[in-house]
This record gives sequence, C-alpha cells and structure tokens, in this order.
Amino acid sequence: MQDSTRSARPVKRGERLMWITTQRVFYAGLLGAAGERTFGGHAVYVTPAGAPPNRICIGGGAWQEGELLVVPPQVPHQVQSTSPLILNLLIEADSVDAGALPSFMHHCGPVEDAPAFVQRVRDGHARLLAASGRECFSSFDFDTLFFGAVLKPRAFDARIREVVDRINADPAGPASAESCAALVHLSFSRFLHLFKQETGVPFRAFRAWKRARSLLRHVRESSTLTDIALDTGYPDSTHFSHSIRQVYGLRPSDIFAGSRRLALHDAGRVVL
Repeated sequence: MQDSTRSARPVKRGERLMWITTQRVFYAGLLGAAGERTFGGHAVYVTPAGAPPNRICIGGGAWQEGELLVVPPQVPHQVQSTSPLILNLLIEADSVDAGALPSFMHHCGPVEDAPAFVQRVRDGHARLLAASGRECFSSFDFDTLFFGAVLKPRAFDARIREVVDRINADPAGPASAESCAALVHLSFSRFLHLFKQETGVPFRAFRAWKRARSLLRHVRESSTLTDIALDTGYPDSTHFSHSIRQVYGLRPSDIFAGSRRLALHDAGRVVL
C-alpha cells in the first residue's frame, strides 16, 4: 500500500507529454494503479522535484524506494508513485551496448549516487515542456538531453541486425521466425539459436515486446480498442488486452484513459 500521509504535488496543466523515437521513449505523465510490468528495454523512473520517492517491488521482492529507480530489460517489477506525475525513460535493449551504459544504469532498483542524472532528467522535462506545442522535438538529441552524451550502440551479427531493423520498422507486421530465417538465409533452428544468442531473448518475446511498445504511438487516437488491436498486429482484442497488461501492468482502456491530456511527440508528428 502507498503511504497516504505523504502529500502529492498536483500535476500542472500541460506537464504531461510523451516523446517516442524508434529506440527511445520519454514519458512524463500518470502512472496509475499499475500492476507488475515487464519491459524489453532499460527502464528509468525519476520523481519530479519536490515529490516523495517512488516505490518499487522487483520480482515480487520487498518494496524499496528512491528518487531514481533503474530496471534492466525483461525484469518483472511494480512501481508506485504518490505523486500524480512520474518521469520515465525507456531505452531499447537492442539499441545500446549494455556494458557501456553509465554505471548507475547497471543497477536494479533504487540508485542513490546519481543526483546529477536525476537533475538532468528533470531539466530535460522542463526543456521539452518549453518546446511542446510549438515544435516537434527533432532539434533535440535524446541521449544528449538526458545522458549528456550519445549512448554506445549495440553490435549485432549482420543477419540478426537485418531482422531487428525490420521488426523495428514495422512492429505490427506479420514477420514470423520462419520468414525472418529465410530472409537471412538461415535454417529455422539456427536462426532461433542465433537470434537469442545475439539479443538475449527468444524471437517470440522480442517481437511481442516490440508489438506492445508500438501501442504507445496510438494512445491519443479515437479509434476503438478493437481497431487499435488490429492496427498493432494483434489477432483480436482479447489477446491484445492480455498482452498489454502483461507488459505495462495496466489494461489498454486504462492506458488510453490516462493519456487524454498527454501531448504526444512521435518522431516529427505531434498530437496535442
């Protein structure tokens, strides 16, 4: 349970925004009553200035708290916030060399020794707010804004890189393991082995994550959930709802309800 004695800072008008690129997401908005979630990228949670620390439970363990929480890819976790606003960065695992990330990103849970990064995230949010509504964010470099430098990209076998790029370009597409194996001239079994060896996750899990991530581009649309399920590559709304809840810890309807006042900046397309 959250500590109801803590005061929550109200969200000011216009503070909520999300910036999506192919390999990065910055979200400043509502967390809601999220259950356990599992992301396919490096997740970072930061409290706004003056807000109480966020709380995190990793894999069903004890609750911990901190202004900065870091969670590696594929780690189940639950986050609670007494503030209505949470700052969240998501860095795709296939886009960065994990070993070359800043030292605080090698943690799992609260991090106490990175106050400069916490302030950089808060300052980055302020800079994006100042630009939101007037321009797309193409003038900003995501990594430089939040990390102070471009993060080192991850190296892959060229054949796996081709498949990863294909899925990133069209996460809702019908790319099957069989078709991807044929694309790069590998046997089915060899492809599955090499894909997991290179990416660290099975092909099916990788594709499922990318499909669920693509939902973020649709959170401001007025289409029905069934239409959005089909647009993001799910065979039906039941499968869609189950998969999204496993990834985000929220029902799709709750995600859309919490995004009504969210300014969405999607690689040159702005939805206010």
